[in-house]
Amino acid sequence: MTHSEAELPHSFQMAPLDALRDCADVVFNRSGRILVGRDLADAATGCQAIIAHRATPGTAETFAAAPDLIAFLRAAVDVSTIDLVAASAQGVLVTRVSPGFSDAVAELGLGMMVDLARGVSRAGAAYRSGRVPRPGSGFQLNGATLGIVGYGRIARRLAAIARGIGMTVLASDPHVEIGDPGVVAVSFGALLKGSDIVVCLAASTPETIGLFGQGAFGVMKRGAVFINLSRGELVDEGALEATLDRGHLRGAGLDVGSAEDQLPPPRLARRADVVATPHIGGVTREARAHQAMDIVRQVTALSEGRVPEGAINVDAAHRLMRLRPQTACAGGSEP
Repeated sequence: MTHSEAELPHSFQMAPLDALRDCADVVFNRSGRILVGRDLADAATGCQAIIAHRATPGTAETFAAAPDLIAFLRAAVDVSTIDLVAASAQGVLVTRVSPGFSDAVAELGLGMMVDLARGVSRAGAAYRSGRVPRPGSGFQLNGATLGIVGYGRIARRLAAIARGIGMTVLASDPHVEIGDPGVVAVSFGALLKGSDIVVCLAASTPETIGLFGQGAFGVMKRGAVFINLSRGELVDEGALEATLDRGHLRGAGLDVGSAEDQLPPPRLARRADVVATPHIGGVTREARAHQAMDIVRQVTALSEGRVPEGAINVDAAHRLMRLRPQTACAGGSEP
């Protein structure tokens, strides 16, 4: 497992770890650092499976230097830092877990909406610094219009919550037929113009990189709120900063950004008009337990010579044929 000693208890509680040990010989990353490239391959010598934390990239160098490796199991949904072409060329199976964090991310989005609408974090920061903040004029979510860009599982959950508290919900996604009751499908431009709060939940693709730039922010309502719960590369952070500087937006909520491991950059996160969290959208006990047990099921399937759920490149994974119902392990050193 590539998870650090500090991260492991948060990602794999005792029950999933015990279940994993029942089906595999498990070794751990005790290096105190993120293992990359040849270092990861060397640490995983003799291992048939690598269970990879989201911060661990799957590089061509790793796949080429790990002849025993059968599968690279991403303990997250996002596989954008895995070189799928290189993995397939080496016959290594790549998997990911199913999204069990829809409620968690949607709830964080709701919290950011309330915070930005009412200035909760800003008031709290003033009190902690010894100042008594002046009451500002916020706005209610009830009666406000929420625009959701990208309409997947998290978006549908957030839409349901928003409708439950009396918000009008607009949604834009060119790849999804939006037919949920009470959710109005509109174009991207119409959503930006008509929303009091815009939440980015679009998938990261070559087409969506920089989706929110100067043009998009300029079209949004003056005094509106922007929240990014998707990926940092979808937002031109310089354009967002400039838009906040000139007071066009009331504020922004960022759970992701351009810093390491998709964290919001400190330059933006320290602003009084920004509510920033360190990529914690899916980091709840319940969501992580779901993903950890997905990994257990995947390793169990591999140990039995079966293709696990969540497999991405099955047709190219010829090394899987070498696996026998014995053991799988996961790169690092013995505890």
